[in-house]
Amino acid sequence: MLKLGILVSGGGTNLQAILDAVDNGSITNAEVKTVISNNANAYALERARQHGIEAVCVSPKSYDTREEFNKALLEKLKESDVDLVVLAGCLVVIPPMIVEAFPNRIINIHPSLIPSFCGEGYYGLRVHEAVLARGVKVTGATVHFVDNGTDTGPIILQKAVKVEDGDTPEVLQRRVMEKAEWKILPLAIDLIANNKIKVVDGKVSVKE
Repeated sequence: MLKLGILVSGGGTNLQAILDAVDNGSITNAEVKTVISNNANAYALERARQHGIEAVCVSPKSYDTREEFNKALLEKLKESDVDLVVLAGCLVVIPPMIVEAFPNRIINIHPSLIPSFCGEGYYGLRVHEAVLARGVKVTGATVHFVDNGTDTGPIILQKAVKVEDGDTPEVLQRRVMEKAEWKILPLAIDLIANNKIKVVDGKVSVKE
């Protein structure tokens, strides 16, 4: 049974998609062990509590230095004995010490088709604003492993979403979540939980 540690910063819609997928059997051989947020007021923590899952706030504001916060976050993940760390709308930059402690065991969902509209400064609504400003016709979401770069780790799954005439950033964000993020993040977790993912030379292969 793969033990998941979910890191979140806000409302937790991707977390809810994971919880629903575990409940309905779309994700097998995995359980959510702990949910950690850098934001004490994140509704994601309430979602976890309602599910009977440990919900913890580890906030940078509680520590004098970023180094101390990073150590505390790593200690919490180790203490929870998680096998896979899932960044589900997490706005905290994951430091090298955590990446090295969980090699190819941290995944992230990004709201674009990497390598487009990704990297430093591209997060949340900013991604969708940039997509609309550029006038692209297709966007989507990407699940990837986390390395020491920003959105540079091996790509696991991608799903395309059409950009419609008249879209606002908010409307497009919602469509990308519903049609891509909430589908491929649970699927990626299920594939990992069932040993169907392999990373070779920085690229992911998926077993049928």
